[in-house]
Amino acid sequence: MKALLPVYCRPIGYGVIALALFLPFIFMMAGVINDSNLLFYKECSKLLMMLGALMILFALSRQENAETEQIRNRATRNAMFLTVLFVFGGMVYRVARGDVFSVDTSSFLIFLLLNVLCLEFGIKKAAVDRLFKHHRR
Repeated sequence: MKALLPVYCRPIGYGVIALALFLPFIFMMAGVINDSNLLFYKECSKLLMMLGALMILFALSRQENAETEQIRNRATRNAMFLTVLFVFGGMVYRVARGDVFSVDTSSFLIFLLLNVLCLEFGIKKAAVDRLFKHHRR
């Protein structure tokens, strides 16, 4: 999968995710969030996290090459597998508890965040592998 966004979108994506994580707490302490608008702010936070994760996934890396594209593809494959395991585990848990009313609505967000984690791990692993291959020569 080819990157679509410029390199500077990666740190901006991390900033958006950090904003989505901490802004609800700041709003709560300021008294902006209450029982009537909690769902709105929760969904806005999830949407911001999705936006940040997509910015990270689709941004070019500093040393973008064919290997980075392969890492991005593998990260997506691994994230799909891990997301299916996570969703399946949640289903089994709800069935075991007999919980008929709750549903998982964060599957796409979980997928995107797992994809970012797999991508970052893959990129760092490739950099370490290149470093050790270079020193062996």
